Order: sequence, then structure tokens, then C-alpha cells
Amino acid sequence: METEIYWKAIENNDARFNGAFVYAVGSTGIYCKPSCSSRLPKRENVSFFENFEAAESEGFRACRRCRPRNETVDPQLAAVLRACEMLESEEAATLDELSAELGLSAAHLQRKFKEITGVSPKKFAEAKRLDRFKSELRRGRDVTTAMYDAGFNSVSRLYENVSRKLGMTPRTYAKKGENMMIDYTVAECELGRLLVARTAKGVCAVAFGDDTDALVRNLENEFENAAIRRDDAALKEFVEAVLANLAGRDRTLDLPLDLRATAFQMRVWDELRRIPYGETVSYSDVAERLGSKSAVRAVATACAANRVALVIPCHRVVGKNGAPTGYRWGVERKRALLEKEKRV
Repeated sequence: METEIYWKAIENNDARFNGAFVYAVGSTGIYCKPSCSSRLPKRENVSFFENFEAAESEGFRACRRCRPRNETVDPQLAAVLRACEMLESEEAATLDELSAELGLSAAHLQRKFKEITGVSPKKFAEAKRLDRFKSELRRGRDVTTAMYDAGFNSVSRLYENVSRKLGMTPRTYAKKGENMMIDYTVAECELGRLLVARTAKGVCAVAFGDDTDALVRNLENEFENAAIRRDDAALKEFVEAVLANLAGRDRTLDLPLDLRATAFQMRVWDELRRIPYGETVSYSDVAERLGSKSAVRAVATACAANRVALVIPCHRVVGKNGAPTGYRWGVERKRALLEKEKRV
């Protein structure tokens, strides 16, 4: 099963996936179909099952709200999910091989695959190869062995494609950030304490808080095993740029970034950086701009995952009624930022 796709379907209440799987919530003992309008559960509490019989065999009860029994799967969706299974295999199939196996034209399969998963079959296969590579490294394999086991056929290709997506080299990732140097500083600002951190490539964290020690602990938890040190001088220009933006003296904040994220998160964050200073959009507006009106929950999740406040202005995304809901550094700070930008 492609759990990432299934989880995205749950986030979006995507009725197209009804019949393809059900999901069960361990904390409630109930299973639902993907389009269920119940409150989004925590990801760690969710299990996926191919059908309701499998869920019930594990002791879960059917949801009385969505009535998930006896749903039929859309044949087009079934074909795409079958394609995902083939692309997850160690010998990933080509588009022509997929279309021949599934009895669909290559053009039609490409279009439906991207419509349902959000990426092309080629990008999906690359992501699966990267996942296998990361898994091999976590198991203790050396980089070269992990490279070939994951399907990369050259070191240059590995470093060209993987380093960019990991935000660090493969060897650094294998050691969970060991030998990676991160400098940080903490300064006073009108919203409390401000932490700014950077790697050699760019800014990796901009965070607000009330307590310096708590901000530093959060940074250390985010970058386990990296060498983290305070260097006020090295971050001086970055802090000045953030404070100038916060005060409204400079409405643009274009800093070099070093971020680790999924492809979807990057798409959302790129869209957020297009929101003009002093303006707001809704989560549904962002989803529509990305070409997926139903991806509202996924957009909200991507906003919550943003580690660089102001640089990626997730505070400019609000609820449908314009209310400032949900902010990693506190809704009151979000409200203060929005009010400040409107006054300037």
C-alpha cells in the first residue's frame, strides 16, 4: 500500500479513494472510509486496510457517520494504485511498461497518475528510490551499497539528485546530521525572543518564543547529532534582515535557505512566498492555486511544518472567514504580525 497517498486522501476527505482502502484509528477502535468528515486523527494512530473485512478482523468497528462497508473502487484509481505498487518494486517499471500492463495509453496513465498522486510516475519512482536509499542508510549500510541497492547507478547521479532533496550530503544523512555545523543566535524582538539558525548552505530555522533555552532545545531536537553552536556575529546580517521585515522597514525578506521538505511542502512554501506583504489568503485559496481544491488539510499541514517564520510567510494564510487560525509560534503572534503588516 502507498501509505503517503492514502494519508493525503484522508487529509483531503477524497471520495475518489472510497473502496480502495479504509483507515482505522487505534485510539478510538473505529475504522472509516477516506471521505469521512470526522476530525482528522493523529497520523501515528492510523492504520490502513485494503477492505473493511481486514479492519474488522483486527477488532475495529465501522464508523456510524461514514458507513464504510461495501464501497466499490473506481477502476481508474485502482489502475493508478497498481502502478504505484509496480513503481515501488526494486526494478521500477517505465511508463510504457506500466501502460502495457494496465491496458491504458501512456498519455492517459500519465495524466491520471499525476491527477491522483500529485506527481508524475517518473517523480514518484525517484521518490521511492530515495526512500529506499534512506532506509538502507538507517539500517547501517555504507553509502555505496545503499546507492546500488536503491537503484542509483552512479555516484555523480546520487549526489546530484539526492543531496538536493535531503538538504545535506548522503554521508551526512547517514550519520543523522553528524559533522553538520549549525550556527545560531537569539535576539530580542517585539514578539518575544527570536532564534535564527543557519548551515553553510543557508538559513534552516527562524523561530519565535518566550524562552531562549526552550528555543535552543527545539533546535537541537530538530537537528539531532549536528554540531550546534551560538555565533552572534555570523548571524548578525540575517537577524537584522528579519528584524527589518518584522518592523516593516523592509517588506521583502529574501534569504538563502537550507530546508528539508517533501515535494508538496516545497510547492506550498513557494506559493506562500508569492503572497504580497500585508495581504492574506485562505488555505483553500492556496490549495486551488496548486491545482487541487481538495488539498486544504494538506496545505494546512505544510504550513505547520514551516521552520522559517517570516521568510516563508505562513502567517499570511488564514481561515475562510479571515480569522488567524493555527500558527507554529502561537496564534497571538500570527494576529500581531497581520495587524502590523496592515498598518505599515
